Amino acid sequence: MRVLVVEDERLLADAIAEGLRQEAIAVDVTYDGDQALQRIAVNAYDVVVLDRDLPAVSGDEICRRMVQDGRDTRVLMLTASTTVDDRVDGLALGADDYLGKPFAFAELVARVRALARRSRPAAPPRLVRSGLRVDPGRREVLRDGHPVFLSLKEFAVLEELMRADGAVVSAETLLERVWDENIDPFTNVVRVTVMTLRRKLGQPPLIGTVRGVGYELR
Repeated sequence: MRVLVVEDERLLADAIAEGLRQEAIAVDVTYDGDQALQRIAVNAYDVVVLDRDLPAVSGDEICRRMVQDGRDTRVLMLTASTTVDDRVDGLALGADDYLGKPFAFAELVARVRALARRSRPAAPPRLVRSGLRVDPGRREVLRDGHPVFLSLKEFAVLEELMRADGAVVSAETLLERVWDENIDPFTNVVRVTVMTLRRKLGQPPLIGTVRGVGYELR
């Protein structure tokens, strides 16, 4: 999945982003509302983690505009205001969930994953195909009952291929959904990651290449 963190407290924003990346989630970060609107306009995010009290353009206004534009992106609103009225106001603006500060990071991750599931077609909590069993919550992979140990990026690529359920996934899509905006668009990182993933998954090969189109899980 791909997440945008919008938070003007830079240390908190960077800590949230780094923690989510450790969960194999692609994360972009911005520290004000103007930049957030620019990012949302050009990138397809599954979830926006949105501070309500932002400089320039408030989190409330960003949420309103996203609703007006009819975006499928889910919004997890963060705020130091935790009264019932504040929560009701935030949800009334169109936010999908609301988390008060301070918060437990494990809870934030769980809420982000739950919202991401709602931004896509429904999928089972464990993905099974071609002898593979993938548990996104625990980041576990089994092939024919044997554990396969993957890096965070390898796991994220495999999860995207599993969710495609046999459909071809382009390298561009993998680059967008697994890496963040800082990645060089001309890099060969997708090809290298898929090669390593193939090797780790073992024989017979499970990931096929459709020349000029992308990759598919057989």
